Amino acid sequence: MNRNTKINALLLLVVVALAVLPLALGLGDHKEEPFAGADAEAETAITEIEPDYEPWFSPLYEPPSGEVESALFAVQAALGAGVLAYYFGVHRGRRQGEQRVLAQADAPGAADAPNGTGSASAPAKPASEQA
Repeated sequence: MNRNTKINALLLLVVVALAVLPLALGLGDHKEEPFAGADAEAETAITEIEPDYEPWFSPLYEPPSGEVESALFAVQAALGAGVLAYYFGVHRGRRQGEQRVLAQADAPGAADAPNGTGSASAPAKPASEQA
């Protein structure tokens, strides 16, 4: 097993542990909604400290239900993942292209044929004249 495979396996194990351990250890069992988001936790903390607190502004769009809110969050996460995957794919493709160009330039006979198609300044000779 090479080094990258070991690192990837370790990272996968850490991610699985982060997802499973809170459930296995029963973290949040004492709460009414054990895995509520940070916004709900902050709202609860603020109302405990200052019961008369009024928010400065209201949301631009209030989803009709929790399911719609979850679906919109999932779409947002998918779009973000798509943008990141596109960026990393383009970056890797450019790097691989540069490596191919450098490998072709270092190959024997590269001075005569930079692109593997013959000299750029002189037209290729017909097959009957090449001997």
